[in-house]
Amino acid sequence: MSTANVYEVIRAPRVSEKTARLQEVSNQYVFEIAKTATKADVKAAVEKIFDVKVQAVNVVNVKGKSKAFKNRQGRRNDWKKAYVTLAEGQSIDVMTASA
Repeated sequence: MSTANVYEVIRAPRVSEKTARLQEVSNQYVFEIAKTATKADVKAAVEKIFDVKVQAVNVVNVKGKSKAFKNRQGRRNDWKKAYVTLAEGQSIDVMTASA
């Protein structure tokens, strides 16, 4: 997988209270990924970018919300996220993107 492809697969880390708790408790990290990405693509990309050993990857399709703005109905885009579990003793600093 080329370096350009790696950054197309993983778009951004998802940072929230829930993801911070997952990092502490179960060594899981959450990333927003491309809609066409597979578990194997995500695993290869995380291992290449952060130089860590990935134990498991779970992928979730997130449906966009229906919203109203000034009496006009609209809908946000669907997107995809991945829960990446790292091997014991591995960690990622998602704020500075370094292993």
